[in-house]
Amino acid sequence: MCGMNESIKNSPKDFFLHLLIIISLYVTAGSIIALLFQYINILFPDPLEYMSYNSISAIIRRTMALLIIVFPVYIMVSKMLQKEYIVMPEKREYRFKKWLTYLTLFFAGSVIITDLVVLVNGFLGGDLTSRFALKILVVLLVAGTIFWYYRKDLNNPLSVGQLRYLACAVSLFILASIVAGFFSAGSPTKARLYNFDERKVGNLNSIQNYVINYWQKKQVLPEKLEDLNDSISGFIVPKDPQTLGSYEYIIKDDLSFELCANFNLPSNFGLPEGSNYKFDIPYGDNWEHEIGRHCFLKTIDPELYSENSNTIPMPIEKIIR
Repeated sequence: MCGMNESIKNSPKDFFLHLLIIISLYVTAGSIIALLFQYINILFPDPLEYMSYNSISAIIRRTMALLIIVFPVYIMVSKMLQKEYIVMPEKREYRFKKWLTYLTLFFAGSVIITDLVVLVNGFLGGDLTSRFALKILVVLLVAGTIFWYYRKDLNNPLSVGQLRYLACAVSLFILASIVAGFFSAGSPTKARLYNFDERKVGNLNSIQNYVINYWQKKQVLPEKLEDLNDSISGFIVPKDPQTLGSYEYIIKDDLSFELCANFNLPSNFGLPEGSNYKFDIPYGDNWEHEIGRHCFLKTIDPELYSENSNTIPMPIEKIIR
């Protein structure tokens, strides 16, 4: 009989359930900390820190995806284990569970100490006081809650009612954090529209470079964009990826031209007004735009862009078609 109980306590099912719950816990904790840190960066922008919409939204979307998938796994496995603990309380003494619990306490304590050291170092290096205080609060809230729960689970486990209350509170907090992500990073629809706009800017930048190169070679602007097509180099003037139509090209004078496109969103979409966050494209601020049709006036400086100046190399970025 004793052998049977020992076999049950050390079943492969118990091993992998406890391993899964710890892994999902670590992923959830790291994701919620990273997500809240991004919200703090957005709400309290630092003029000394350059961050773009793409870099912010990429972290927010990634952590949201992890929380949407991994946190429910943690809750589901926790419920399964709690039901087994009620039926067989001796499973709480499962050796592997004890090891994982102490490992989690060590992990939570290490996170608190490490993050506090990093944040204090940033504060001493000139980080904003408000950002510093809020990030300290986030680390203490997340890691401290984990440390408290698993420390208590070792000696005096919470009752079923207390566990249900704690699970609801944590779930609501994470749900609110995920919902906030849709306001910060934008919905999937808006993210797609932003990606269309970024592709359009990349296309316009490529067209601009080829127009300048054309002028360098012939000392005259092309009459139409189709004149830039080159069967030898393989360059074909890119189309609007959203409408599949041609971009507008308007000659203003011998040295000036306009490139026009219709944009879905302003170039600073999703970013707090007046912040130091930028439209994340490798072409500079001269492609900033508002929503709707926008034309970019470009004027060639003959001295700067003369054929012998070599100041405007052929574009090395991949041509976006």
